[in-house]
Amino acid sequence: MQKVFSTCDLSDEHKNDSSGNFRVLPPVFRGFGGVSNFFGPVVTVKCFEDNSLVKAAVDTSGLVETAHGLVGQILVVDGGASLRRALLGGNLGAAAARNGWSGVVIDGCVRDIVELADLALGIRALAAMPLPTEKRNQGQAGVVVQIQGVTIRPGDWLFADEDGMVVTANPPL
Repeated sequence: MQKVFSTCDLSDEHKNDSSGNFRVLPPVFRGFGGVSNFFGPVVTVKCFEDNSLVKAAVDTSGLVETAHGLVGQILVVDGGASLRRALLGGNLGAAAARNGWSGVVIDGCVRDIVELADLALGIRALAAMPLPTEKRNQGQAGVVVQIQGVTIRPGDWLFADEDGMVVTANPPL
């Protein structure tokens, strides 16, 4: 996906926003995917050391028709900032890329980072961890989540580039 935005420019435009419609994620995430600039409407999953709902999400089409045309969505995963289990690996990352997702942002860990780096997919997470999750079919999808203290709602738009990640209730495209 071509870069059509800058998180710095978006932040300049919204630096005095007090409505809560514009939010900046803290700089604690690392890039793991083959795409560093990505954006799209948000789909949320909340889970803890169980990636059953992450798999269910990336196994579906990530493409959605918007007022701006057909775009890939961003899966935002509230993994409780766990550093003990990886919520996304090479197989799920490949499924996300194959199914048109623009990106995956995980408040937690990923694995298979060499495989993830080759994917046409934006991926941000806290760290790499080789240990997989247990599959217990637990968690919630389509709920408001808190990622590193920042509220993210389904349908918000997330923009990520080399400078960081921002979230807005109204896409500024």
